[in-house]
Amino acid sequence: MANVPWAEVCEKFQAALTLSRVELQKNPEKEPYKSKYSARALLEEVKALLGPAPEDEDERPEAEDGPGAGDHALGLPAEVVEPEGPVAQRAVRLAVIEFHLGVNHIDTEELSAGEEHLVKCLRLLRRYRLSHDCISLYIQAQNNLGILWSEREEIETAQAYLESSEALYTQYMKEVGCPPLDPTERFLPEEEKLTEQERSKRFEKVYTHNLYYLAQVYQHLEMFEKAAHYCHSTLKRQLEHNAYHPIEWAINAATLSQFYINKLCFMEARHCLSAANVIFGQTGKISATEDTPEAEGEVPELYHQRKGEIARCWIKYCLTLMQNAQLSMQTEFCPGWSAGVQWCDRSCNLCVPGSKDSPASASQDNIGELDLDKQSELRALRKKELDEEESIRKKAVQFGTGELCDAISAVEEKVSYLRPLDFEEARELFLLGQHYVFEAKEFFQIDGYVTDHIEVVQDHSALFKVLAFFETDMERRCKMHKRRIAMLEPLTVDLNPQYYLLVNRQIQFEIAHAYYDMMDLKVAIADRLRDPDSHIVKKINNLNKSALKYYQLFLDSLRDPNKVFPEHIGEDVLRPAMLAKFRVARLYGKIITADPKKELENLATSLEHYKFIVDYCEKHPEAAQEIEVELELSKEMVSLLPTKMERFRTKMALT
Repeated sequence: MANVPWAEVCEKFQAALTLSRVELQKNPEKEPYKSKYSARALLEEVKALLGPAPEDEDERPEAEDGPGAGDHALGLPAEVVEPEGPVAQRAVRLAVIEFHLGVNHIDTEELSAGEEHLVKCLRLLRRYRLSHDCISLYIQAQNNLGILWSEREEIETAQAYLESSEALYTQYMKEVGCPPLDPTERFLPEEEKLTEQERSKRFEKVYTHNLYYLAQVYQHLEMFEKAAHYCHSTLKRQLEHNAYHPIEWAINAATLSQFYINKLCFMEARHCLSAANVIFGQTGKISATEDTPEAEGEVPELYHQRKGEIARCWIKYCLTLMQNAQLSMQTEFCPGWSAGVQWCDRSCNLCVPGSKDSPASASQDNIGELDLDKQSELRALRKKELDEEESIRKKAVQFGTGELCDAISAVEEKVSYLRPLDFEEARELFLLGQHYVFEAKEFFQIDGYVTDHIEVVQDHSALFKVLAFFETDMERRCKMHKRRIAMLEPLTVDLNPQYYLLVNRQIQFEIAHAYYDMMDLKVAIADRLRDPDSHIVKKINNLNKSALKYYQLFLDSLRDPNKVFPEHIGEDVLRPAMLAKFRVARLYGKIITADPKKELENLATSLEHYKFIVDYCEKHPEAAQEIEVELELSKEMVSLLPTKMERFRTKMALT
């Protein structure tokens, strides 16, 4: 060291940093890490020039350097000790080199060597970790160890390192507060040292990364509330410090919205999605920095993919908000109704046919879905929700300030976060969701993105389905279900059932259910007429036939290669299979025919399917828990149908 000018040492270090930043694709194809290895060689030279580590630091046992070791474990405050004197200064410079060697080895997928260098870095700095000179480097080393252990799926170890970093940052800002030295400044001449503002920016960026990694760790540990909090804080800080990649930031904000949607926190979800739209709109409009790489403008496919993914998050927002409103306002006449049977057989004794509480009676006017009393109650609560909006907003974490905040608010104001209470309010959400369906389908096309495309189409179908709930005109409701069928049926033609068995089953079941709903609506319309004509009867039977066709296709997909129906139905398809059997039984019982012999045959087929459900649950008691309502109704029908069939036989004998 004495024979080499300090300026030359600093020059080697800066050259190593420059080589470390070379993108992998700019290296020769057969030597992807060429620049990394060159940087490593220079770092090793600098390390040799600095000389060996101080003896008392180098000989400390490694056991003391774990994330929970010594007094830097969580809850045990560290003492602020500045690295004074040549020995301490050399230790800090060596720590900088060890840190960069550690990152270098991790970048070249040599994790064990990378860990060794990072641990040495911590060991050298341990005494001075809370000092102005060392805090940033110490936290960065711990962050990288946290990432390393996370990649090894040792999540608890990663958590310990990252939480230690968070605690040290908090303690430093409380006890010292001034922007600390950046590690690279150890090899810069005095006149090139960073400004206080730049130091602060870099240190805050280190802490933001710490929060970002903690969010991922908490997600792995299924601590979802905590993960969402840290993710929200990370996104907020990135905006505050103007250190973000627009596309990446937008997709992270949109993804965070899904957490809030699942928690039914629609105001927060809307805010995340609105912010995602605004920031995504900045793509290509902001100058390239270390945090906004030039690659952003060079990947139009990624741009369109992320745009489609954000659109899908908006679709989920609209759909879930509408479905939540439906759950709040739908009438539950009997267990069969609320469980999705959707049309209680008039022969069941779980409710009294013709009473004001039975679907058989209520269906004459309403199909028993929209509860007007509940709708009125929710209208009364609406004013209270609006009054509380301001106080709720103050508690929520808001993104951006000034013009950015105004831009986000402008997007929010166009979208409601309140549950729709009537058709017009539901239609607004439907149209917004449909707009994003079209946007998502621009990228997620059937050719190349089969599964994604189908999921978008299914969401579109679901939007029509829930909109129909709010519609009072039954003919218009039928048209909505017809639209669902029109968009779903072509998918069954395009898909190879061998490769897309599960998706095919989902679509077949959904189409069957749409025909089932249309049939119920047509029956309700016919019930209003004194003398339904043959055209209506034919229409009802055709819808019945179509529903039967698709339920049977779904059930046939469960058969083995020899076309034998399984004796034991898999847990993943048990409920839909039993529900399909139940609805097939009911559909056969609802076929309208003037031929007593044909009607008797239909009733016999209906009884056969009801018996299958009862017999299966007797052989497999665990299945009864999955279909409690359908099982009770099936038992009723198994008891009642033989008597009804006997009456038919007697009537046929007499005529």
